[in-house]
Amino acid sequence: MKDQRNLANGIFILIVVVFFYTGNAFAHGIVKPTNDVFYLYDDERSVLETGSFSEKPMLSAYTAVVMDAQTGQVLYAKNPHQPRPIASTTKIMTALVAMEIGNLQQVTSVSPQAAGVEGSSVYLRAGEKLSLEQLLYGALLHSGNDACVAIAEQIAVREDIFVNLMNLKAQRLGAKNTNFCNSNGLPNDKHYSSAYDLALITREALKNPVFSKIVATKNHTIPGSGGARSLNNTNKMLWSYQGANGVKTGTTNAAGKCLVAAAQRDGRQLIAVVLHSDDRWNESIKLLDYSFSRYENRLLAKEGEPFASIGVTEGVISKVPVTVNRDVVVTVPVDHSAKLEQVVELSKELNAPLQTGQVVGKLQVLVDGQAVTGASLVTMQGCKQKPYHQLMWQRAGDKIKNYLP
Repeated sequence: MKDQRNLANGIFILIVVVFFYTGNAFAHGIVKPTNDVFYLYDDERSVLETGSFSEKPMLSAYTAVVMDAQTGQVLYAKNPHQPRPIASTTKIMTALVAMEIGNLQQVTSVSPQAAGVEGSSVYLRAGEKLSLEQLLYGALLHSGNDACVAIAEQIAVREDIFVNLMNLKAQRLGAKNTNFCNSNGLPNDKHYSSAYDLALITREALKNPVFSKIVATKNHTIPGSGGARSLNNTNKMLWSYQGANGVKTGTTNAAGKCLVAAAQRDGRQLIAVVLHSDDRWNESIKLLDYSFSRYENRLLAKEGEPFASIGVTEGVISKVPVTVNRDVVVTVPVDHSAKLEQVVELSKELNAPLQTGQVVGKLQVLVDGQAVTGASLVTMQGCKQKPYHQLMWQRAGDKIKNYLP
């Protein structure tokens, strides 16, 4: 029986390995050197920044990105797709996967493997019991490498299986220059991401209210075998920058000083990523200030409000109003320097009957020629077909009109 279980585990691991090594970033791009290791660098996808300001922040960071969390538009980019070591910013993905799969109140017993992890630690002891939520505070506030392994083992029994889930989530989010080898960001030549991919991952994570709450917390206490553990957030931005509400620091020799910072002002949520920066705090502030002052979000169409109308043939009414299936918001320069275009695909008329909420077209929005958002166009009300006898008279009348000179 034990041999059968071992065989089954071996087959599962083999399947996962084959999947990830044929579907992840190793299957894309070309090899390019960095100062640390060789990475696969997909440079075919360019990032077009919204706006064309001549005075842009000058940074020491090797790579950087600012993204608007609502629209997903890039407001600043420096080598955005270049794969880099990312140190403890890895823990953003660890927390995201754990929150989506796990039960926050489930208690786990810390294994000797988790307790013995090197580097930044919350000093877990083998055998002590903590909930998933408590471990997440340890990982995200105090950057505990041991807490990350304990999280991985609670969710997937083994860290390597959990890491496969992290890579799968990265693929599903479109993070094409990302590959995880562990749950905490300890140095590994094949463990990397890019500034753009980290912004994508963080954008998704910030949609989770528990994640947002934890990364915005300055201080927190969790239980410990020798007494309560006081955790202080390693993100100094929470104390020094107006509107700062996350996210995660990271530091190793290979990665340098890294920071994924988030801030919210006037209803706008921005994400700034700097990797291998000489001054991650001031450079993140510089990027956020630049993006808050130079850009604004504009509502182009609101769900539930009439956007257009469409004609109805053979219906009891001649036309029905059409709306978008979600709010359409774009980020544009405040100086109106960007070219904004709306491309509408909508038939002039359709045959009855029509249903309420029926998709009848689409809206696509372009900023400086780049498609940045869109929505489906749906009917705001239905329309029944005319009674059969009325249709017969109408069709007969139409035929007579066609024969008249």
